[in-house]
Amino acid sequence: AKAGGIAPLVALARGGTEKQKEAAAAALVNLARNADNQVAIARAGGIAPLVALARDGTDGQKEEAAGALVNLAFNADNKVAIAKAGGIAPLVALAPGGTDGEK
Repeated sequence: AKAGGIAPLVALARGGTEKQKEAAAAALVNLARNADNQVAIARAGGIAPLVALARDGTDGQKEEAAGALVNLAFNADNKVAIAKAGGIAPLVALAPGGTDGEK
């Protein structure tokens, strides 16, 4: 993250190919385990594309995006941002009806 990798990952999550979106979301899952990265991902605009993937992505994209959003939500400000971005409904929808990984 200190090497400047978060912004390109957010850009791929937003506008990459289907595989790039999934891979970027997977990388953001891991990066979002760190408190400083949680802030950096949000500042880089990462919440909106992750919410979009959780709502409208492929099963793999939904699973990775949901994981990233869960990790981002450990930060109180991010919880609010996820809610404002419409992230609660897609996450709730994945709980009963998603794949095992999405749940």
